[in-house]
Amino acid sequence: MLKSTLKLVAALVLFASCNSYEKAPSGMMYKITHGSGNPQKLAQGQYVKINLEYKLKSKDTILSTTNGQIPVYFPVDTARLGKYTFTEIILLCKKGDKIDFSLSVDTLVKMGVLQLNDVFKTKDIIIGKAEILDVFADVKLVDADYKKETEGEKTKEIEAIKTYLAKNKITAVQSPEGVFVVVKTPGDNTNKIDTTKVASVFYKGYTFKGDVFDTNIKPNDPTAKPYDVKIGAGGVIPGWEIGLKYFSKGGKGTIYIPAMLAYGNQANGVIKAYENLAFDIEIQDVTNK
Repeated sequence: MLKSTLKLVAALVLFASCNSYEKAPSGMMYKITHGSGNPQKLAQGQYVKINLEYKLKSKDTILSTTNGQIPVYFPVDTARLGKYTFTEIILLCKKGDKIDFSLSVDTLVKMGVLQLNDVFKTKDIIIGKAEILDVFADVKLVDADYKKETEGEKTKEIEAIKTYLAKNKITAVQSPEGVFVVVKTPGDNTNKIDTTKVASVFYKGYTFKGDVFDTNIKPNDPTAKPYDVKIGAGGVIPGWEIGLKYFSKGGKGTIYIPAMLAYGNQANGVIKAYENLAFDIEIQDVTNK
């Protein structure tokens, strides 16, 4: 009798938990937990600042998150609320609210948003969480807040690089922008890199864990060629533009770059979002533009 009662209680709890979710017009299941912020719901023309996280249910692994990083900013536009995404029900929310939502991988594949692969498999579910951190009346306030967030993120990254260098007993010069440079071979100081020059560079890029993501240094390949960088042209990440100016023709060393001066929130293969990077470089030549 006791066992049957416990089963009934468990079933009721499960039902209540499932029943707390609602269905959006697109079929997306969602739940809004109201915070204690402004009682006014979001309206057309406002801008929101949101922390956003996506997790794959089957593996309980985080696909992407802004927690502890730079939040997402976007305008509230009633003509473009989206379909089968949390923005579909954003007008039901206000500052301080949290949204839990779930997305079917199969549905996203049918919509052409995803493709089935080693990560996204049929019948799987993506669990999403969105927290409305702030609401702004105009884009100038958004720009000011975003600048504050980016500066805070960059400061955090620079401190992480300092910790890494100290731990590994590496002595580096810090640029005013926050790039750290180790010049191991000075090279020809009469032919330094500046904005009037093109630098021909052999390089190896890797994470602080040692995972190599790109290199043109191939000792056994006679066809390997250096990469030409027009300094000041914006053809490479800002950290390269800054770090290369510490070198001359024939110079060798390493550049340690904070994520905000590298690829920022863009994840790409080995590189994760907001990941600091290191580059071993060799300057084969420095020529005039």
